[in-house]
Amino acid sequence: MSIEAVSTPDRDLLRPLRYLWRVPLLLLHVVLGILLCGLILTWNRGAVMKNGREPFTHRMIRAWSTGLMRIFGLRSVRVGQPLQDAVLFVANHTSWIDIELLHSQRAACFVAKAEIAGWPLVGWLAASGGTIFHRRGSNHSLAAVMQVMVERLRAGRSVAVFPEGGTGHDGVLKVFHARIFQAALDAEVPVQPVALRFVRDGKRQIDAGFRHHENFLQNFLRMLGGPAMDAEVHFLEPVPVNPDGRRRMAELARERIATALEGRAA
Repeated sequence: MSIEAVSTPDRDLLRPLRYLWRVPLLLLHVVLGILLCGLILTWNRGAVMKNGREPFTHRMIRAWSTGLMRIFGLRSVRVGQPLQDAVLFVANHTSWIDIELLHSQRAACFVAKAEIAGWPLVGWLAASGGTIFHRRGSNHSLAAVMQVMVERLRAGRSVAVFPEGGTGHDGVLKVFHARIFQAALDAEVPVQPVALRFVRDGKRQIDAGFRHHENFLQNFLRMLGGPAMDAEVHFLEPVPVNPDGRRRMAELARERIATALEGRAA
């Protein structure tokens, strides 16, 4: 596969036609999501994977997220295998769609910025899925988030985080914050890097996520009307646990994700 990275052209004559059928499908899918959260998740919200056996609620989350991706013209493609049971997943971050992309392959609790809770549809979905909201720049908030992460991991729930601390642009992978890896050490669970990569015609699309100065609504509408592409979820080799080297764990996770994003073997 080519590792060439390109941007999506702004001029797209078929965009209005895609809105004609994608918007009604999205509204129907949201209604199904309300029923899913109101009935199934409420009934068995605390279910966890044990010995590799995926609970029914997790399968429903994956199916709904896969359907949402398809409405946006994204075909979710798994590369590699996620670890079983409780895992700390660390992934690169491009936009709000990352949560649904990973959920299409493996249900997990996400750590996300507090602002997402107020976003239309996405905020409600995130809260319903057990997202742990963090207020950036607040040490008190981070300490509370770390405590919740450890509690959920020890209870058998997987947690997914974006160690960059924010979305990247134009394919740039930022430095990973090491402190977040402490939760895996405290809960004694493995850390698995995950590379989220968007591809069309064999070429990586570097602006599938947020563009510079693009807000949530602008990104949401652009992606909803955009041409089809593959959304790859690369589950990579776990990072060796190193109680004395959180920084090395963060660097190694970043290295493996960067390699996968470039289209080389991780």
